[in-house]
Amino acid sequence: MLAADRLDQTFAALADPTRRAIVVRLAKGEASVNELIDEAPSPMTQPAISKHLKVLERAGLITRGRDAQRRPCKLEVAAIVEAVDWLERYRHQWEQRFQALDNLLEELKDKESRHGKNPKR
Repeated sequence: MLAADRLDQTFAALADPTRRAIVVRLAKGEASVNELIDEAPSPMTQPAISKHLKVLERAGLITRGRDAQRRPCKLEVAAIVEAVDWLERYRHQWEQRFQALDNLLEELKDKESRHGKNPKR
């Protein structure tokens, strides 16, 4: 799968608040489907949780193992790290642009005060 496709799936999976809540829960440690149902922020059925888990699994955000009858879900950090790395590359650009805007606004403010005009508040 291409990196862009993985990012698309990651961000699409994380766009849903229920799936984000599952990721937050799994960040604390692995959990079974029943544990996730019990700890869900709102009442959820097993089929509903399973659908969310499938989306997270396809995105590479979680894996499901086998432990006798229990199928623990585990957070896979690699997909999250990839998304964070992508965001981080753009964060620097955004910060530079915001800094340039701050500098421009400060220059305009100084120019107004030097010319005897009161800046609007």
